[in-house]
Amino acid sequence: MGGSGPARALMFQGTGSDVGKSLVVAGLARAFTLRGLRIMPFKPQNMSNNAAVTADGGEIGRAQALQARAAKVPLSVHMNPVLLKPQSDVGAQVVVQGRVEGNAKAADYQKLKPELLPRVLQSFEHLKAQADLVLVEGAGSASEINLRRNDIANMGFARAADVPVVLIGDIDRGGVIASLAGTKLVIEPQDAEMIGGFIVNRFRGDPALFADGMRLIAEHTGWRSMGLLPHFADAARLPAEDALGLQGAGVRRCSAKIRIAVPILPHISNFDDLDPLEAEPQLELMRIRSGQVIPADCDLVLLVGSKATIADLAALREAGFDVDIAAHHRRGARVLGLCGGYQMLGRMISDPDGIEGPPGTVKGLGLLDVETVLTGEKRLEAAQGTSFDTISLSGYEMHVGRTFGPDCARPFSTLASGADGARSADGRVWGTYLHGLFADDRQRTSWLMRLGGSASELDYEAGIEEVLDRLAAHMEQHLELDALLRLAR
Repeated sequence: MGGSGPARALMFQGTGSDVGKSLVVAGLARAFTLRGLRIMPFKPQNMSNNAAVTADGGEIGRAQALQARAAKVPLSVHMNPVLLKPQSDVGAQVVVQGRVEGNAKAADYQKLKPELLPRVLQSFEHLKAQADLVLVEGAGSASEINLRRNDIANMGFARAADVPVVLIGDIDRGGVIASLAGTKLVIEPQDAEMIGGFIVNRFRGDPALFADGMRLIAEHTGWRSMGLLPHFADAARLPAEDALGLQGAGVRRCSAKIRIAVPILPHISNFDDLDPLEAEPQLELMRIRSGQVIPADCDLVLLVGSKATIADLAALREAGFDVDIAAHHRRGARVLGLCGGYQMLGRMISDPDGIEGPPGTVKGLGLLDVETVLTGEKRLEAAQGTSFDTISLSGYEMHVGRTFGPDCARPFSTLASGADGARSADGRVWGTYLHGLFADDRQRTSWLMRLGGSASELDYEAGIEEVLDRLAAHMEQHLELDALLRLAR
């Protein structure tokens, strides 16, 4: 539980999206935890299709899950009380305190915000009661004054909860002096008064060369420098929340024994399922985009999760990946579908209630003799059991829909809750609703050996912990942690 005095809080906002707010909060969460403080991460509003299942049976953004891990506390729905999950024709799914409350287009959501603020503040107070310090992450840019009215993600929250703010700018993008000073220029004076300090993130080179830059930012804004934070290369080893992390072709390993091809589709979700595979030195993970061809010599085609399965299936066909996958299967190679990818592999997907868009039914890829009916009820739970090859596994389920058919008689796994997934009669196509499969070292080894590789020498979870500890040391070395604690209130 929290300390003897009232909990303090400090908010980190950015001059733009992807300036490193999530990583800074994660690093500070581990650093202050190692100092003996009880830390709780909090993000009032998040937009992401990469989510985690919480201990209290809901879901939150993946970044807050990583921050909670850094703070060594159980995940709670209150850490991210409003989660927006973009879909196709229905706008975004609105998840409030871990539970789906409907869908909303952008304009409708703006009108909904005033109703959500009391619940955001309720979650914040819930965390404060358990903490010495709550580290709050903003969303997008603090300078989006066009969205300031009814804001619950940045200054609207900071003012309502009376939480001081540190503003983060990204020097790697260029123009960091203008972005920080410009934020002071355009935001309301009362909002600017909430900001007590700034951080310049992702610096490369000799810090002495930017000493004048830090001084000028302080002069133009009146805010105190909390540090110049060098680029932290190992951030790439931590689970990413934003699909921007999927840019690029992946790590090229010409000497790799195994090649896995992953079609990247518009509404990809829970893509941190790929991180443990990316970390395997004996494997090359190829991200295949529209306009490219799935390589004929890959050992496995992996279809990952989707927030809009029917729309992504249409995108897959438009890209010609369905032809590539069928040819891949005819050549005797293997295909694995996770969650939405599993649904795509079946004969048919029905959406009678318009969960993802207009009601209707579409044909699947037909590689598994199953069909899926999308329903409004969402399954969110941790899972443990054994896979079809009797190897123990752990992961989590996060999906809507019910899948059934003859191939389900050959389940992918047996869980405490019952059978999961399906296998084809020829033994070369698999589907499962489980996420987190490859983070389990036992399962990853089983798949590597099945595909012609050797046992994994990677302790994936221990590696994440090691990176978080080094990230904390990075924060201690380059940021003014004592000044941050004094600023918090």
